[in-house]
Amino acid sequence: MKNGVHLITYADSLGGNIRELHALLKNNFSNALVGIHLLPFYPSSADRGFAPITYREVDERFGSWEDVEYLGADFDLTVDFMVNHVSSRSSWFLDWKEKGPESEWDGLFIPVDRLYPDGIPEEDLKKIYTRKPRDPWIPITSADGSTRYIWCTFSEEQIDIDVFSETGCRWLKEELSALCSHQGIKMIRLDAVGYATKKPGTRFFFEEPEIVELFDRCKAITSPFGVELLPEVHEHHSYQERLAGWGLPVYDFALPMLILYAFYSGEASPLAGWLKRCPRNCITTLDTHDGIGVVDVAGLLSQDQIDFTVNALYEKGSNMNRRYSSEDYGNLDLYQINCTYYSALGEDDNDYLAARAIQFFAPGIPQVYYVGLLAGANDIKLVEESRQGRNINRHSYSVEEAEEELERPVVKRLLELMKFRNSEPAFGGNDIKVTLETEVGVLIIQRKNGESEAALKVDFKHHTMQIDISTPDGQSSVVI
Repeated sequence: MKNGVHLITYADSLGGNIRELHALLKNNFSNALVGIHLLPFYPSSADRGFAPITYREVDERFGSWEDVEYLGADFDLTVDFMVNHVSSRSSWFLDWKEKGPESEWDGLFIPVDRLYPDGIPEEDLKKIYTRKPRDPWIPITSADGSTRYIWCTFSEEQIDIDVFSETGCRWLKEELSALCSHQGIKMIRLDAVGYATKKPGTRFFFEEPEIVELFDRCKAITSPFGVELLPEVHEHHSYQERLAGWGLPVYDFALPMLILYAFYSGEASPLAGWLKRCPRNCITTLDTHDGIGVVDVAGLLSQDQIDFTVNALYEKGSNMNRRYSSEDYGNLDLYQINCTYYSALGEDDNDYLAARAIQFFAPGIPQVYYVGLLAGANDIKLVEESRQGRNINRHSYSVEEAEEELERPVVKRLLELMKFRNSEPAFGGNDIKVTLETEVGVLIIQRKNGESEAALKVDFKHHTMQIDISTPDGQSSVVI
């Protein structure tokens, strides 16, 4: 994965399809972006692509595999693979539902009575890690009229699979190999991978040694293609530290809340402490297609600090309503808050750019979500129309609308900051120094690579930012 700024976007969120997306990015962002995480573009029955019907096709609304590979010729591609589940309308599930034990996919799905032949004990049920207020299974009536309960962690359209069964191992190899064979794909994100380990008597989440075995098997499949893996695990930051210790790239999901706390409180000690110890082989985000994670920062912020940040977020976030992150608005995750990052910072241009500068100076490779790329505000109209809270951060831009947004000063300044991150030699190494000045509200991040140095200074109390570059030719300040 190239060490530069990457974009996260749906295939139809910047323009109506992959070709329009490609043209828009190539014409306007060629020096600002080095890669794209193209969110699921496969045929899907729910969850904006995360209930895949097949991985062998591109949803015809978005284009074709030729369009995807053409995009990958200009930008390194990251794509999603849903390790935990497939669509209830997929041929794999429909075949098994009709034929049962006679199906070639028998063993791919998880009847509850296979795990618990005598029923699930109450004490086991209490241990199971779930972010939805319901049992993690649904009844399925087969072609012969019989009904069984099938494991289903997320929505009823997303049927869990057993990647540890003989059938699951075969399925995993076939589908991952097919995905890796497409040109331009440099990384595969293993979505919801923590939920793939299901063992009676456990949390059914990230169980060892099974999870390590799964990563090893996936790497054995993708490595010959030169494709990296990125586990997606939204949980306590210690999970990311464990993953990094196993040599895997990880997400830094703690960064967004820590930055917000620093801006809201004027106190940067928790942020500085995390930047000193966080994994260096990480992918940083401030915003994604999901909400702003809260559970990820537990222990880095006290519960009082978390509560303060959450309350301030609702106060600062333009037109924010707590109901938008509730079950009333289809929220799947009880530990995330639905809000754009620009709105979370009160739609203050300078604070927003300082937050992005921290992300770009922090250890790791930065990803910028498409709404954040255009400093997008909360889309309240879409939320109310759809009754889906996460749509607050999923506004779809036509090409014309996106080009109009490019004329806003905050977006122009952000693009300059992205170009700086991509071109400045100081970011080429892992020599990173993080300090606090005498006042705990002033954070300094220094990056050094050979004779090139760059330093970011953010004053959270006075809401100012300065970037200094030091080269063999002398020192200069960068104003963005």
